[in-house]
Amino acid sequence: MMERSLFPTARLLLPLLLLVVLPSDAGAEGVDYYELLGVSREATTREIRRAFKQLALTMHPDKNPGDSEAHDKFLQVNRAYEVLKDEDLRKKYDKYGEKGLDEQQGGRYESWNYYRYDFGIYDDDLEIITLDSGDFEAAVNSGEIWFINFYFPRCSHCHQLAPTWREFAKEMDGVIRIGAVNCGDNNHLCRRKGIKSYPSLLIYRAGETPEKYNGDRDKDDLVRFSMQFITTSVTQLWQGSAFTEIESAFASGLGWLISFCSDTGGNAYTQQSYTLQTVCSHSVFNLWRQGNFVKNLQYICFSLSDCLEPRTRQKLAGMLVRVTCLVKEGEIHFDLGLVSLQAKLAHHRWLISFTFGEGNAASNEYKKLQAFLRNDHIQVGRVDCLADVELCHSLYIHKPCVAVFKGLGIHDFEIHYGKDVLYNIVGFAKDSIRAHVTALRPENFPSDRKEPWLVDFFAPWCPPCRALLPELRKASIQLAGQMKFGTLDCTVHQSLCSTYKIQAYPTTVIFNGSSVHEYEGHHSADGILEFIQDLVNPSVVVLDPSSFTERVTGRSVGQFWAVDFYAPWCGPCQALKPEWRRMARLLSGQILVGSVDCQSFHSFCQQQGVRAYPEIRLYQKKSPKQDRYMTYNGWNRDAHSLRAWALSALPRVSVDLTPDTFRSQVLSGKDHWVLDFYAPWCGPCQHFAPEFEVLARMLKGDVRTGKVDCQAHYHTCQSAGITSYPTVRLYTYRGKIINSRDASVIANTVRQRLQHLSLHKKPKVTSLFLSFFHFLVNIKT
Repeated sequence: MMERSLFPTARLLLPLLLLVVLPSDAGAEGVDYYELLGVSREATTREIRRAFKQLALTMHPDKNPGDSEAHDKFLQVNRAYEVLKDEDLRKKYDKYGEKGLDEQQGGRYESWNYYRYDFGIYDDDLEIITLDSGDFEAAVNSGEIWFINFYFPRCSHCHQLAPTWREFAKEMDGVIRIGAVNCGDNNHLCRRKGIKSYPSLLIYRAGETPEKYNGDRDKDDLVRFSMQFITTSVTQLWQGSAFTEIESAFASGLGWLISFCSDTGGNAYTQQSYTLQTVCSHSVFNLWRQGNFVKNLQYICFSLSDCLEPRTRQKLAGMLVRVTCLVKEGEIHFDLGLVSLQAKLAHHRWLISFTFGEGNAASNEYKKLQAFLRNDHIQVGRVDCLADVELCHSLYIHKPCVAVFKGLGIHDFEIHYGKDVLYNIVGFAKDSIRAHVTALRPENFPSDRKEPWLVDFFAPWCPPCRALLPELRKASIQLAGQMKFGTLDCTVHQSLCSTYKIQAYPTTVIFNGSSVHEYEGHHSADGILEFIQDLVNPSVVVLDPSSFTERVTGRSVGQFWAVDFYAPWCGPCQALKPEWRRMARLLSGQILVGSVDCQSFHSFCQQQGVRAYPEIRLYQKKSPKQDRYMTYNGWNRDAHSLRAWALSALPRVSVDLTPDTFRSQVLSGKDHWVLDFYAPWCGPCQHFAPEFEVLARMLKGDVRTGKVDCQAHYHTCQSAGITSYPTVRLYTYRGKIINSRDASVIANTVRQRLQHLSLHKKPKVTSLFLSFFHFLVNIKT
């Protein structure tokens, strides 16, 4: 018995990977952008920004007034920066070179003073973590407390705050996380977060609504505001209960900081002793510098590495604090070998730190992991790859890393490629456990699997790759049981990536038996889901010269076609692809949508008069003498703009009503009517007009549709009680209010109402105030 494919029409689709002839060198057309900025292809966004700033300060035309070529030289450097700092543009450049980019980019730059004083305010501050769209959500949802400064480079108040924010960050180092978001570089992120003024200072706690700081912007007030979000618990210990309390806390995974004071030190003890939910050594210093303790203090830690850590002993000794170590059997990190690891991973979730001998600088941070992951039932362990060479070699782990094993065995795991900081690791672990993404190797690569797989070919140093990984996890949850997800590190498995001609990262490919489809679209879970949906039920017809002649040129009367003539190497064409698919779904049943690859059919496209890409055409009602079409010349190429343009070419179904026809046909007639009351100057009315025509076509035969111009027929609209535009009303027996601008929702509501009326067979009431219900009452210009 044949197995049914997830993609029933996949055999009709050409493998996208085979359509693209990639240039061998991304910078073949001119100077290589990476070389121009003096950075490697593995450079992070922060490294690219810092390199550009250094060049801007020396190469800017303002600093080189006698150099006639200074403008052109700096324009080239600026263009390189604008491309490489943008995740999507960087991928297109890596894949197609300069010819894959929009030629209009990089045509202007700022003054030298801007780059000297306004550009990258916090780039050089180690205590302040600069967040961008790729890692913001992981940070604020990690379980740690974040105080984030949303700023704009040209904001004078932001620059006035900067010195204070730096001092404040040093003061709070180790207590909470201090971050900054440049809203000039991350405009969409700031808009999503509701940032309307600069600087905006917000406290973020996982699962809580962000709280905005509105007080004075001095260090002491900022510290006081921050400390109110630090939850503490002070336990009074005495001889009979001390070790009972301590053992109870250990059973819950809590560490202790215990201060022993005389009676006279009671106030200090009460105010400043903490029961820590993490290993205590990292936080004790911030605790002590807030005030003076009495001299008789003991520092008790139940972790051997804490007590032996030199900085801990030195600082405590300087404060005349006696250190006592009570080491519990086993530490937060369990050392795991091959045999024990295989047994443990078969039934439990683990976050494993793979090390090579000595721990790295983040080892103290790793000690806090168990406390943050306890509620997710994730255990924490460590593997020394120098001691377990065979194990690490079998997993293709050749350098220190952190991986999550999902309780399904030793080969079902995912490696963390984000920042090597606590908040990022915690967020990764929680997301990875819920998701269904697996690290791939030659042994489990799905080249010949029957079930569909989405494989992400990536490089860990690539910022767009790292931004895509959390989106893959979201998509894997949505498609659980329908598609499997895997990632392949091309820096480790170079030969396998070369087999599939991977030359840019990330490259996302769907394998479905013998069919291969490369994903081109937004680096988001929604974009991936839409692409897969389109593979299952293609909305865009792939046309060649033969099918174009048969279906478009030979279209029947009343049939309309929207066609995209494109080239795979064209950057704007690639940006249009997901919007074109989305538009096709929105136009389903009204206009047929197709695409022609002009790289594969170059001569045919020339015959059709196509001279630039993308060329978007709408083929209208046929003429006996010529094949009529209209070309899209709009500025916006998003799905909704393209849809509105296409629908505007269709013949109208609704009719224009005058005061006389409104009274005779609507109020006194026997038909049901849906009316659009509008004003020509009203922007929302213009946007809604194509949607109303869609509604008219959907309801044709059941309900008549009409439009009333309230500017021309003001008294008619006033007598109907119209107070805002557009207002849509169904004139029938009675009804209810529905708020919607979606034709399908409106049509379903109307049909349900008509079905209800047919069952009750009630006569139509012609009185104006009893004969209608309306919706869209909340739309005002």
